[in-house]
Amino acid sequence: MARVLVSGASGLVGSVLVPSLKAGGAQVVRLVRAGAPSRARDDEEQIPWDPSQAIFPDAVSGFDAVIHLAGESVVGRWTAAKKARIRDSRIPATRNLAQALAQAKIKPAIFLCASAIGYYGNRGDEVLKEESSFGTGFAADLARDWEVATESAAAAGIRTVRMRIGIVIGSTGGALQKMLPAFKMGVGGRVGNGRQWMSWIDVQDVAGAIHHILRTDLLSGPVNVVAPKPVTNADFTKTLASVLSRPAIFPMPAFAARLAFGQMADELLLASQRVEPTKLISSGYPFRFSDLRASLENVLKK
Repeated sequence: MARVLVSGASGLVGSVLVPSLKAGGAQVVRLVRAGAPSRARDDEEQIPWDPSQAIFPDAVSGFDAVIHLAGESVVGRWTAAKKARIRDSRIPATRNLAQALAQAKIKPAIFLCASAIGYYGNRGDEVLKEESSFGTGFAADLARDWEVATESAAAAGIRTVRMRIGIVIGSTGGALQKMLPAFKMGVGGRVGNGRQWMSWIDVQDVAGAIHHILRTDLLSGPVNVVAPKPVTNADFTKTLASVLSRPAIFPMPAFAARLAFGQMADELLLASQRVEPTKLISSGYPFRFSDLRASLENVLKK
């Protein structure tokens, strides 16, 4: 039985991933923030940690795989304090975990760390692949530094994968849940001119991609975890409204988005990232949801 250590196990992705790992016969151990309320089941082991502090290598020794998903939500107005929380929940935590794994007596075969397509910055219609350069702005700097923080694990010979995850479509959180109230009331619409590309992925495919990466030894380094058919913001909002049987006739002008969300509007809502999952496709991952409507219909029927 494989032993798998997972941080962020109760988040949008983790809450789908953990049951699927256990269904496949894995023994899942949760890495949880010290003092946080436990969400583990009685039959689950957990290891407390302080992400800002060094981790004793023996605490993370003996796992077959380590999956690091934890991090402060990027949704919300990006004040200086919010940006500090976003960075501090990712960079030191990832560096401390990677260093502990590198020094562990029994190292894992693979270390999967979440990253984000924010790495590429605002790139218009450019098709972005794993080898594309990183962009500019807070989100790009964050993702670059987040990935750099994994380097000690890779240097120790651990297969290290940086998952550049797109906009996750799920029923328990994420960007979709923030959008739903307005669209359900019939007052949703495109953001800005609507021409910006949105690289999305169904949460079931994020979990599926992680399983695929775990068993595909040739995959390492950056992997774009997005669906193969990105859509423009105008198409996304039109499809969402159609699935909800509501109109999408109330666009949010760019200036209004900036008033409401500040820098987050420019880097997340108005930015364009047309990302291609090149490595997942070439390694044969079978996407369950490559069509946005099918994903939205599946999520919203629950």
